[in-house]
Amino acid sequence: MKKRSMNVKQNQRGFGIFLVLVFLLVGCDDQGTSKPVFPFEMTGQTMGTSFSIKASVLPDGVKTNQLNIEIKELLELVNDQMSTYRPQSELSIINNSDSVEWQPVSEALYSVLAEAKRISDLTEGAFDITVGPLVNLWGFGPDPLSFQAPSNEAILLAMRRIGYRNLKLRDEPLSIKKNHSDLYLDLSAIAKGYGVDQVGLLLEKLGIKDYLVEIGGELRLRGRKPDGNAWRIAIEKPSSEQRMIQKIVSITDMSVATSGDYRNYFEVEGVRFSHTIDPRTGKSINHNLASVTVLSETAMEADAWATAFMVLGAEDGLRLAEQLHLPVLFITKTAQGFSETSTSAYRDYFKEGQ
Repeated sequence: MKKRSMNVKQNQRGFGIFLVLVFLLVGCDDQGTSKPVFPFEMTGQTMGTSFSIKASVLPDGVKTNQLNIEIKELLELVNDQMSTYRPQSELSIINNSDSVEWQPVSEALYSVLAEAKRISDLTEGAFDITVGPLVNLWGFGPDPLSFQAPSNEAILLAMRRIGYRNLKLRDEPLSIKKNHSDLYLDLSAIAKGYGVDQVGLLLEKLGIKDYLVEIGGELRLRGRKPDGNAWRIAIEKPSSEQRMIQKIVSITDMSVATSGDYRNYFEVEGVRFSHTIDPRTGKSINHNLASVTVLSETAMEADAWATAFMVLGAEDGLRLAEQLHLPVLFITKTAQGFSETSTSAYRDYFKEGQ
């Protein structure tokens, strides 16, 4: 038997942590001035990954201890609604149900499912929250890793269980219906963004206008830093060898998500298999798009589109992003290194910000 050569990157477990490619720059600036002081900072773990929240100004009457409590309670609520790792979450109960009848759902879960369906329709299935059985089959889900490509027969069998069109939504009353009993929903490519938005909305409700919320690399930025400047983020160079910065951008009043295929993969006999699975083929993506960064009004939308464009690839992704006027940066791998391509909406956003 021919010996297999493997290069395995440890895939992280949790709510979905593949999009940790954007970093906040809050340290010394180019002139070496000191790190800004935030009246409110909070970090921790949620949804199987880390989170960070910063506010530049706290209105009178907003107490940091109480704000900590409210944020923790909100993040726990999102987990209880949408985590596949909590057996009693709303989503897990649906996944474990054999029912093919209409089932009531919360407004929160319905809003995420509706957004997922919208993007699935626009991408003709490149984005699909039912892809879980294929992800598990390839060894990137909660099942034990096998580090080998599944057979075509196993892929075809798993594809019988997926398909976003097998999930029906009804808005009056809010409910969903599975076309077959073992349909499995996984919101790891969209729920972190939803959580980011919900924390941001909580801050805004309390009168906090200048803030950053980040969960697992998904960002929502509003207003300014304490020094009055826009938030600065560094987009990571899509290299598996070491962590390096590809470019630094200044952003405000926008949400950002980045997805890439260079940290979660395995290799067998020199062939790399990415953690990103194309629901339309059942196979690991095989193109030269290394990472994609999406700007949007909401982190939920940016989160989902980042995954969708990674599946579509640079050429088809750029074409669709231009049609929809989405601000997107594509970084592709070439023989000479990395090459950047962006949409006109992306270039216009930074031109307007100058």
